[in-house]
Amino acid sequence: MRFRVNENIRIPRVFVIDDSGKSLGEMTNYEALELARSKDLDLVEVSPNARPPVCKITDYGKFQYIKAKQDRLANAKQKKVELKGIRLGLKTGGHDLDFKKKQAEGFLSKGNKVKIEIILKGREKAHQGLAQNNLRDFIDKISIPHRVEEEFKRSPRGFDITIAPE
Repeated sequence: MRFRVNENIRIPRVFVIDDSGKSLGEMTNYEALELARSKDLDLVEVSPNARPPVCKITDYGKFQYIKAKQDRLANAKQKKVELKGIRLGLKTGGHDLDFKKKQAEGFLSKGNKVKIEIILKGREKAHQGLAQNNLRDFIDKISIPHRVEEEFKRSPRGFDITIAPE
């Protein structure tokens, strides 16, 4: 985000905060600029959408450095949610379903979304109701609390559904 500085601030009246953080109140742009220059600092518009805009008397280079540091810290604290995938078949065995259920629960417990797909091959495509029932049964077996993000969707290879942790 770019900030307007010194002569680039064209609004006639601004609200000014000095370098120590004390509010100086509303004044003309010219007065604020003179006050900043008398302290060998810059007038930086920190909140352009406020009426009147809020300007701070500070060193512009130091201000940019602090803003960049705050942005880096904010990005580091963001939780990245990944979409994990699990594929089932119409003939997937009971032990394999248990293993995939544990995988799904592990993904959900870590805070990730899970896309569960059931793949239909050849003549299995004629049994779409059976495939949807198998997918519903699999989702009902998952013990971790979850919510459905996207309902059943028909895909070219079968059906899929996306669930997320609560």
